Amino acid sequence: MIAGDFNVMPTDLDVYPPNRWRDDALFASEVRAAYARLLEQGWTDALRERQPGVHIYTFWKYWKNSFERDAGLRIDHVFLNEKAAACLVGADVDRRPRGWDKTSDHAAVWIELMQRTKGQRKA
Repeated sequence: MIAGDFNVMPTDLDVYPPNRWRDDALFASEVRAAYARLLEQGWTDALRERQPGVHIYTFWKYWKNSFERDAGLRIDHVFLNEKAAACLVGADVDRRPRGWDKTSDHAAVWIELMQRTKGQRKA
């Protein structure tokens, strides 16, 4: 597993609103291409695997009520190798602490892995 704040928004789903961020380094084609190369190497984006097609964010700036308006960015990622990806049963963002006073502008990404035994089918 590789996890952390990668400072990259890989797709339009990962930023609100996309057009405002087109010229930002976090949305640059070179950065997005590097992200794509990780996936091409066989890594699985755990959050996107479990939340396909969903606008989901891990970071909200402290301006213009970004968190309250859900105008965020997905820049924190968890990548899984093939073996770990086969055990992935859940992934999401815990937004609750981000709403607290004097807290981080990031929210925690979490994943759940379940080791499968022989003969156990994938859900």
